[in-house]
Amino acid sequence: MTIIATPAGWPADETEALAVQDRLRGRVVLDEPGPPVGTGLVTGVDVAYDDERDLVAAAAVVLDARTLDVVDRATAVGRVAFPYVPGLLAFRELPAVLAALDALSTGPGLVVCDGYGQAHPRRFGLASHLGVLTGLPVLGVAKNPFTFTYEQPGPARGAAGALLAGGEEVGRALRTRDGVKPVFVSAGHRITLDGACAHTLALTPRYRLPETTRHADALCRRALAEAVRGVSGA
Repeated sequence: MTIIATPAGWPADETEALAVQDRLRGRVVLDEPGPPVGTGLVTGVDVAYDDERDLVAAAAVVLDARTLDVVDRATAVGRVAFPYVPGLLAFRELPAVLAALDALSTGPGLVVCDGYGQAHPRRFGLASHLGVLTGLPVLGVAKNPFTFTYEQPGPARGAAGALLAGGEEVGRALRTRDGVKPVFVSAGHRITLDGACAHTLALTPRYRLPETTRHADALCRRALAEAVRGVSGA
């Protein structure tokens, strides 16, 4: 088992991380439509932690956007690169996520994060940060609304309500299953919010969460379990 190193110069504390967010936030692009729904490739990324052993495992799983069949997958395991600070979780996850994406044998196409893009206190969540660093179109689909209020969407699949920061729409609560709790979608980079919602609906034909997230979640958990066994000598 190879444990990747934290990149040289990676922020070590909150002050440095906030400065990085401030510097990179201006590079976010939100006026591109993103790829057409159901075409090309779409990749889910997710991470799992073992804080006791200071490990984080990331997975990248590539699907055919039309059939939702898995066409490629990769994992990476590293040391947790940053302390837990709400609003700065990208700094804990990105080194391993970037390594997993680099290990793919195919281009990732559109990337779907289990997290936030513009729905972030400083409008620079994981999906935006990852997009700026890679140049890829990225969106975020989260399980909860973080600190934001939202309009409750109607009960039918496809209904949406604005996720609001004051009067600003930073994302949407999107119903992906009839009568089931919504997910919280935000644009990250090189995609509009409308496009992000359309892709999310295409990726949720059977379950509340996107197929990309479901595959990546299962794979990063397996990778973490294998890493823990390796570290423990089991």
